[in-house]
Amino acid sequence: MKKLVFLISFFYAAGLVSGGGWTQAAEKFPSKPITFIVPLEAGGGGDIQTRPLAARIAEILGQPVMVVNKPGAGSSIGYRAIHDAKADGYTIGIGMATVVANKLQGLLPYDFREFTMLGAFQIAVPSVVAATKGQRNFKTMQEAIDFARAHPGEVSIASGGKGQTWWIGCMEFQMLTKAKFNVIPQEGAGGYSIAQVAGGHTDLGILGLAEGKSQIDAGNARLLATFGDRRPFAFPNVPTLKELGYDVKVCSLVSAIGPPHMPKEVVEPLVKAIAIAAKEPDYRKFLEERNNTISLYLDPEEQFRKYLEQREVFRAILDKAGLLKEK
Repeated sequence: MKKLVFLISFFYAAGLVSGGGWTQAAEKFPSKPITFIVPLEAGGGGDIQTRPLAARIAEILGQPVMVVNKPGAGSSIGYRAIHDAKADGYTIGIGMATVVANKLQGLLPYDFREFTMLGAFQIAVPSVVAATKGQRNFKTMQEAIDFARAHPGEVSIASGGKGQTWWIGCMEFQMLTKAKFNVIPQEGAGGYSIAQVAGGHTDLGILGLAEGKSQIDAGNARLLATFGDRRPFAFPNVPTLKELGYDVKVCSLVSAIGPPHMPKEVVEPLVKAIAIAAKEPDYRKFLEERNNTISLYLDPEEQFRKYLEQREVFRAILDKAGLLKEK
Protein backbone atom coordinates (compact mmCIF):
# COMPACT_ATOMS: atom_id res chain seq x y z
CA MET A 1 0.00 0.00 0.00
CA LYS A 2 2.82 2.39 0.89
CA LYS A 3 4.46 1.59 -2.44
CA LEU A 4 1.23 2.43 -4.36
CA VAL A 5 0.82 5.75 -2.56
CA PHE A 6 4.43 6.57 -3.35
CA LEU A 7 3.97 5.85 -7.06
CA ILE A 8 0.79 7.95 -7.35
CA SER A 9 2.52 10.85 -5.58
CA PHE A 10 5.47 10.49 -7.91
CA PHE A 11 3.29 10.59 -11.02
CA TYR A 12 1.47 13.72 -9.86
CA ALA A 13 4.74 15.45 -9.03
CA ALA A 14 6.14 14.58 -12.46
CA GLY A 15 3.03 15.87 -14.23
CA LEU A 16 2.14 12.46 -15.68
CA VAL A 17 -1.37 12.35 -14.21
CA SER A 18 -3.95 15.06 -15.06
CA GLY A 19 -4.71 17.51 -12.29
CA GLY A 20 -2.99 20.31 -10.43
CA GLY A 21 0.43 18.72 -10.83
CA TRP A 22 0.09 18.79 -14.61
CA THR A 23 -0.82 22.48 -14.60
CA GLN A 24 2.29 23.32 -12.59
CA ALA A 25 4.53 21.17 -14.78
CA ALA A 26 3.11 22.30 -18.15
CA GLU A 27 5.40 24.27 -20.40
CA LYS A 28 4.90 28.00 -20.10
CA PHE A 29 3.90 29.67 -23.37
CA PRO A 30 5.85 30.31 -25.50
CA SER A 31 8.46 27.58 -25.32
CA LYS A 32 9.43 27.57 -29.02
CA PRO A 33 9.50 29.94 -32.03
CA ILE A 34 6.30 31.59 -33.24
CA THR A 35 5.36 31.90 -36.92
CA PHE A 36 3.87 35.26 -37.88
CA ILE A 37 2.12 35.02 -41.26
CA VAL A 38 1.88 38.08 -43.50
CA PRO A 39 -0.63 37.42 -46.33
CA LEU A 40 1.27 39.77 -48.66
CA GLU A 41 4.48 39.65 -50.66
CA ALA A 42 7.78 40.59 -49.04
CA GLY A 43 8.40 44.32 -49.34
CA GLY A 44 4.72 45.25 -49.29
CA GLY A 45 3.40 47.79 -46.82
CA GLY A 46 1.98 45.17 -44.47
CA ASP A 47 5.27 43.31 -44.52
CA ILE A 48 7.36 46.43 -43.89
CA GLN A 49 5.13 47.47 -41.00
CA THR A 50 5.01 44.03 -39.38
CA ARG A 51 8.69 43.08 -39.24
CA PRO A 52 9.86 45.58 -36.58
CA LEU A 53 6.76 44.76 -34.51
CA ALA A 54 7.49 41.04 -34.75
CA ALA A 55 11.10 41.62 -33.70
CA ARG A 56 9.99 43.50 -30.59
CA ILE A 57 7.39 40.86 -29.71
CA ALA A 58 10.18 38.28 -29.89
CA GLU A 59 12.23 40.27 -27.38
CA ILE A 60 9.27 40.57 -25.02
CA LEU A 61 8.30 36.88 -25.18
CA GLY A 62 11.84 35.53 -25.26
CA GLN A 63 11.30 33.41 -28.37
CA PRO A 64 11.96 34.04 -32.08
CA VAL A 65 9.00 35.37 -34.08
CA MET A 66 9.50 34.40 -37.71
CA VAL A 67 7.69 36.43 -40.38
CA VAL A 68 6.47 34.19 -43.22
CA ASN A 69 4.98 35.74 -46.37
CA LYS A 70 2.02 33.93 -47.94
CA PRO A 71 0.65 36.23 -50.66
CA GLY A 72 -1.95 35.49 -53.30
CA ALA A 73 -5.69 35.33 -53.99
CA GLY A 74 -6.41 38.69 -52.38
CA SER A 75 -4.57 37.58 -49.22
CA SER A 76 -6.87 34.55 -48.92
CA ILE A 77 -3.97 32.09 -49.03
CA GLY A 78 -2.40 33.64 -45.94
CA TYR A 79 -5.71 33.87 -44.10
CA ARG A 80 -6.43 30.20 -44.73
CA ALA A 81 -3.02 29.29 -43.33
CA ILE A 82 -3.72 31.29 -40.15
CA HIS A 83 -7.30 30.00 -39.81
CA ASP A 84 -6.35 26.34 -40.29
CA ALA A 85 -3.32 26.37 -37.96
CA LYS A 86 -3.34 24.76 -34.53
CA ALA A 87 -4.80 27.09 -31.92
CA ASP A 88 -1.71 26.76 -29.73
CA GLY A 89 -0.37 30.29 -30.30
CA TYR A 90 2.60 29.22 -32.38
CA THR A 91 1.04 30.39 -35.64
CA ILE A 92 -0.53 33.84 -35.79
CA GLY A 93 -0.58 36.55 -38.44
CA ILE A 94 -1.75 39.96 -39.48
CA GLY A 95 -5.28 40.82 -40.47
CA MET A 96 -6.04 43.74 -42.77
CA ALA A 97 -9.17 45.05 -44.41
CA THR A 98 -9.20 41.97 -46.64
CA VAL A 99 -10.02 39.82 -43.62
CA VAL A 100 -13.31 41.74 -43.71
CA ALA A 101 -13.84 42.11 -47.46
CA ASN A 102 -12.92 38.69 -48.80
CA LYS A 103 -16.07 36.99 -47.57
CA LEU A 104 -18.18 39.80 -49.01
CA GLN A 105 -16.65 39.04 -52.42
CA GLY A 106 -16.92 35.27 -52.13
CA LEU A 107 -13.15 34.79 -51.86
CA LEU A 108 -13.36 33.12 -48.43
CA PRO A 109 -16.15 31.29 -46.60
CA TYR A 110 -15.35 33.17 -43.37
CA ASP A 111 -14.18 36.57 -42.19
CA PHE A 112 -12.67 38.24 -39.10
CA ARG A 113 -15.44 36.81 -36.92
CA GLU A 114 -13.90 33.35 -37.32
CA PHE A 115 -10.47 34.40 -36.01
CA THR A 116 -9.09 35.17 -32.56
CA MET A 117 -8.52 38.90 -32.09
CA LEU A 118 -5.09 39.77 -30.63
CA GLY A 119 -5.02 43.58 -30.95
CA ALA A 120 -4.64 46.20 -33.69
CA PHE A 121 -1.60 48.41 -34.14
CA GLN A 122 -2.31 50.82 -37.00
CA ILE A 123 -4.72 52.11 -39.62
CA ALA A 124 -3.23 52.31 -43.10
CA VAL A 125 -4.65 54.42 -45.93
CA PRO A 126 -3.83 54.28 -49.65
CA SER A 127 -2.24 57.02 -51.72
CA VAL A 128 -2.57 57.99 -55.38
CA VAL A 129 0.71 58.28 -57.28
CA ALA A 130 1.43 59.27 -60.89
CA ALA A 131 4.12 58.16 -63.31
CA THR A 132 6.78 60.72 -64.22
CA LYS A 133 8.19 58.71 -67.15
CA GLY A 134 5.05 57.53 -68.89
CA GLN A 135 2.83 58.75 -71.70
CA ARG A 136 1.20 61.29 -69.39
CA ASN A 137 2.76 63.33 -66.65
CA PHE A 138 0.02 64.46 -64.30
CA LYS A 139 1.11 67.18 -61.91
CA THR A 140 -2.00 67.32 -59.71
CA MET A 141 -4.79 65.02 -58.65
CA GLN A 142 -7.50 67.17 -60.15
CA GLU A 143 -5.67 67.30 -63.48
CA ALA A 144 -5.66 63.50 -63.62
CA ILE A 145 -9.34 63.28 -62.65
CA ASP A 146 -10.40 65.89 -65.22
CA PHE A 147 -8.46 64.13 -67.99
CA ALA A 148 -9.98 60.76 -67.06
CA ARG A 149 -13.48 62.23 -67.17
CA ALA A 150 -12.83 63.71 -70.61
CA HIS A 151 -11.19 60.52 -71.93
CA PRO A 152 -13.05 57.54 -70.36
CA GLY A 153 -10.96 54.40 -70.03
CA GLU A 154 -7.73 55.98 -71.30
CA VAL A 155 -6.04 56.68 -67.95
CA SER A 156 -4.57 53.45 -66.61
CA ILE A 157 -4.35 52.88 -62.89
CA ALA A 158 -2.57 50.02 -61.11
CA SER A 159 -4.25 48.71 -57.99
CA GLY A 160 -3.78 45.83 -55.62
CA GLY A 161 -4.97 42.41 -56.64
CA LYS A 162 -8.69 42.04 -57.13
CA GLY A 163 -10.24 41.73 -53.70
CA GLN A 164 -7.40 43.44 -51.89
CA THR A 165 -7.92 46.62 -49.92
CA TRP A 166 -6.32 49.07 -52.33
CA TRP A 167 -8.33 47.56 -55.17
CA ILE A 168 -11.48 48.32 -53.17
CA GLY A 169 -10.06 51.79 -52.59
CA CYS A 170 -9.65 52.12 -56.35
CA MET A 171 -13.30 51.17 -56.85
CA GLU A 172 -14.36 53.83 -54.33
CA PHE A 173 -12.06 56.42 -55.94
CA GLN A 174 -13.55 55.74 -59.36
CA MET A 175 -17.14 55.98 -58.10
CA LEU A 176 -16.62 59.21 -56.15
CA THR A 177 -14.71 61.00 -58.90
CA LYS A 178 -17.18 59.84 -61.57
CA ALA A 179 -14.21 59.14 -63.81
CA LYS A 180 -13.76 55.96 -65.83
CA PHE A 181 -10.24 54.55 -65.40
CA ASN A 182 -8.58 51.55 -66.97
CA VAL A 183 -8.07 49.65 -63.70
CA ILE A 184 -5.27 47.09 -63.87
CA PRO A 185 -5.20 44.81 -60.78
CA GLN A 186 -1.76 43.46 -59.91
CA GLU A 187 -0.79 40.02 -58.67
CA GLY A 188 -0.06 41.35 -55.20
CA ALA A 189 -0.17 44.52 -53.17
CA GLY A 190 1.55 47.90 -53.51
CA GLY A 191 5.00 46.60 -54.38
CA TYR A 192 3.70 45.47 -57.76
CA SER A 193 1.70 48.65 -58.35
CA ILE A 194 4.60 51.02 -57.70
CA ALA A 195 6.75 49.01 -60.14
CA GLN A 196 4.14 49.62 -62.85
CA VAL A 197 3.99 53.35 -62.12
CA ALA A 198 7.74 53.88 -61.74
CA GLY A 199 8.35 52.06 -65.00
CA GLY A 200 5.84 54.25 -66.83
CA HIS A 201 3.62 51.25 -67.61
CA THR A 202 0.55 52.80 -65.96
CA ASP A 203 -0.41 56.43 -65.54
CA LEU A 204 -1.50 56.14 -61.92
CA GLY A 205 -1.35 53.75 -59.01
CA ILE A 206 -3.21 53.33 -55.74
CA LEU A 207 -0.96 51.87 -53.08
CA GLY A 208 0.41 52.26 -49.59
CA LEU A 209 2.94 55.04 -49.13
CA ALA A 210 5.36 52.55 -47.57
CA GLU A 211 5.75 50.80 -50.93
CA GLY A 212 5.91 53.98 -52.97
CA LYS A 213 8.08 56.32 -50.94
CA SER A 214 11.47 55.24 -52.31
CA GLN A 215 10.30 55.68 -55.92
CA ILE A 216 8.70 59.02 -55.07
CA ASP A 217 11.94 60.19 -53.45
CA ALA A 218 13.86 59.01 -56.53
CA GLY A 219 11.62 61.05 -58.84
CA ASN A 220 10.15 58.01 -60.62
CA ALA A 221 6.67 58.64 -59.24
CA ARG A 222 4.76 61.66 -57.99
CA LEU A 223 2.47 61.62 -54.95
CA LEU A 224 -0.79 63.34 -55.95
CA ALA A 225 -3.12 62.77 -53.00
CA THR A 226 -3.90 60.44 -50.15
CA PHE A 227 -6.96 58.88 -48.63
CA GLY A 228 -7.51 59.45 -44.90
CA ASP A 229 -8.18 62.47 -42.73
CA ARG A 230 -4.73 64.06 -42.70
CA ARG A 231 -1.79 64.78 -44.93
CA PRO A 232 1.17 62.37 -44.78
CA PHE A 233 3.90 63.22 -42.30
CA ALA A 234 6.65 63.04 -44.92
CA PHE A 235 4.70 65.03 -47.56
CA PRO A 236 2.86 67.85 -45.78
CA ASN A 237 2.16 69.73 -49.05
CA VAL A 238 0.23 66.82 -50.61
CA PRO A 239 -3.55 67.14 -50.15
CA THR A 240 -6.00 64.50 -49.02
CA LEU A 241 -8.81 63.47 -51.33
CA LYS A 242 -11.23 64.78 -48.72
CA GLU A 243 -9.67 68.23 -49.04
CA LEU A 244 -10.36 67.99 -52.76
CA GLY A 245 -14.01 67.20 -52.12
CA TYR A 246 -14.04 63.39 -52.35
CA ASP A 247 -15.28 61.74 -49.16
CA VAL A 248 -13.24 58.53 -49.32
CA LYS A 249 -13.70 56.06 -46.48
CA VAL A 250 -11.54 53.06 -47.40
CA CYS A 251 -8.76 52.32 -44.94
CA SER A 252 -7.19 49.18 -43.54
CA LEU A 253 -7.05 48.30 -39.87
CA VAL A 254 -3.83 46.32 -39.51
CA SER A 255 -3.90 43.94 -36.58
CA ALA A 256 -2.79 40.63 -35.15
CA ILE A 257 -5.10 37.63 -35.47
CA GLY A 258 -4.92 33.95 -34.69
CA PRO A 259 -6.80 30.73 -35.43
CA PRO A 260 -10.27 30.25 -33.92
CA HIS A 261 -10.71 29.23 -30.29
CA MET A 262 -7.23 30.00 -28.97
CA PRO A 263 -7.07 29.26 -25.20
CA LYS A 264 -6.82 32.05 -22.67
CA GLU A 265 -3.39 31.02 -21.40
CA VAL A 266 -2.02 31.51 -24.92
CA VAL A 267 -4.00 34.63 -25.86
CA GLU A 268 -3.12 36.67 -22.77
CA PRO A 269 0.69 36.73 -23.19
CA LEU A 270 0.35 37.42 -26.92
CA VAL A 271 -2.08 40.30 -26.40
CA LYS A 272 0.15 41.78 -23.71
CA ALA A 273 3.29 41.56 -25.86
CA ILE A 274 1.56 43.04 -28.91
CA ALA A 275 0.18 45.92 -26.83
CA ILE A 276 3.62 46.75 -25.41
CA ALA A 277 5.31 46.61 -28.82
CA ALA A 278 2.60 48.64 -30.59
CA LYS A 279 2.67 51.44 -28.02
CA GLU A 280 6.42 51.95 -27.95
CA PRO A 281 7.53 55.39 -29.23
CA ASP A 282 10.15 54.00 -31.61
CA TYR A 283 7.59 51.85 -33.42
CA ARG A 284 5.03 54.64 -33.57
CA LYS A 285 7.69 56.96 -35.02
CA PHE A 286 8.62 54.29 -37.58
CA LEU A 287 5.02 54.14 -38.80
CA GLU A 288 4.47 57.88 -38.88
CA GLU A 289 7.66 58.75 -40.75
CA ARG A 290 7.69 55.97 -43.33
CA ASN A 291 4.05 55.33 -44.04
CA ASN A 292 0.81 57.22 -44.44
CA THR A 293 -0.65 55.48 -41.42
CA ILE A 294 -2.23 56.30 -38.12
CA SER A 295 -0.32 54.71 -35.29
CA LEU A 296 -2.66 53.44 -32.61
CA TYR A 297 -3.40 50.49 -30.39
CA LEU A 298 -6.81 48.83 -30.10
CA ASP A 299 -7.44 45.98 -27.70
CA PRO A 300 -9.17 42.83 -29.07
CA GLU A 301 -12.68 44.09 -28.29
CA GLU A 302 -12.04 47.47 -29.94
CA GLN A 303 -10.36 45.69 -32.84
CA PHE A 304 -13.47 43.57 -33.40
CA ARG A 305 -15.76 46.63 -33.32
CA LYS A 306 -13.58 48.49 -35.83
CA TYR A 307 -13.74 45.54 -38.22
CA LEU A 308 -17.52 45.59 -37.92
CA GLU A 309 -17.50 49.26 -38.94
CA GLN A 310 -15.24 48.52 -41.90
CA ARG A 311 -17.54 45.71 -42.98
CA GLU A 312 -20.41 48.15 -43.47
CA VAL A 313 -18.21 50.51 -45.53
CA PHE A 314 -16.91 47.74 -47.80
CA ARG A 315 -20.31 46.14 -48.17
CA ALA A 316 -21.79 49.40 -49.47
CA ILE A 317 -18.92 49.97 -51.94
CA LEU A 318 -18.99 46.41 -53.28
CA ASP A 319 -22.76 46.49 -53.59
CA LYS A 320 -22.64 49.70 -55.68
CA ALA A 321 -19.90 48.17 -57.83
CA GLY A 322 -22.01 45.04 -58.39
CA LEU A 323 -19.40 42.84 -56.73
CA LEU A 324 -21.15 41.87 -53.51
CA LYS A 325 -21.39 38.08 -53.29
CA GLU A 326 -22.37 37.57 -49.66
CA LYS A 327 -26.09 37.00 -49.22
